[in-house]
Amino acid sequence: MTADAELIEAARKLFAGPIAFHKSAPGLEHLPPADLPEVAFAGRSNVGKSSLLNALTGRNGLARTSNTPGRTQELNFFEVGDPAQMRLVDMPGYGFAEAPKDVVRKWRFLINDFLRGRPTLKRALVLIDSRHGIKDVDREVMSMLDKAAVSYRLVLTKTDKIKATALDAVRAAAATEARAHPAAHPDIIATSSEKGGGIADLRAAVLEAVS
Repeated sequence: MTADAELIEAARKLFAGPIAFHKSAPGLEHLPPADLPEVAFAGRSNVGKSSLLNALTGRNGLARTSNTPGRTQELNFFEVGDPAQMRLVDMPGYGFAEAPKDVVRKWRFLINDFLRGRPTLKRALVLIDSRHGIKDVDREVMSMLDKAAVSYRLVLTKTDKIKATALDAVRAAAATEARAHPAAHPDIIATSSEKGGGIADLRAAVLEAVS
C-alpha cells in the first residue's frame, strides 16, 4: 500500500533536513530522556539495516557512526530535525549464531527491557531479508514485540536481489503471518536500499508512526 502524496512529501522534507547521531546506550541507564517519539529498527545480522537507515536518511555514512567494534550490542539513537522532532533507534542485529551465549543473553535483556519500558517508542520496524522470508529468529522478536504491546511493521529488504514473482510470494506470506500477530501492522513495506525502491513509503511510515 502506497502512502498518500501529502504524507510522502512531508516525510521527504523531514528527512532532507538535519539528522545526527545522538548517542549509544549499552544499558538502560544510558538511554536518552524519553522526551521525543521514537521508531526502532530491528533485524537479523546482515539484513541490510545500516544500508536501509542510510537510504532512509539520504546519508551514506550515518549508520556507520555506530558500527565500530564494541558497539554492536548497543542501542544507537539518531535525532531527526533541528530542533529534534523524533529519534530513530538502531537496535543491535539478532540471530548471530557465532556470538557467545552471554552476549546473546545480554542482547535479549537489553532489547526486552527497552521494548517493555520505553513510553516514547511509537513503532518498531522489523526488517526481513526478502531472499529468505521470515525466519524463526524473526518470529521470536515478533513475539517479543507482541508481548510488550509495541506496534510493529515488517519491512522487506534487498528486494532488488530477487525476481518480482518471488517477491510477490514472500510479501504475501509475510502479510499472512503479520495478520496472525496482535501488534503487527497488516501492510508490508518492500524496499531496496540500492535502487531506492520503497524508501519514500518507508519515510512516510516513520512519520505516520510518530504523528
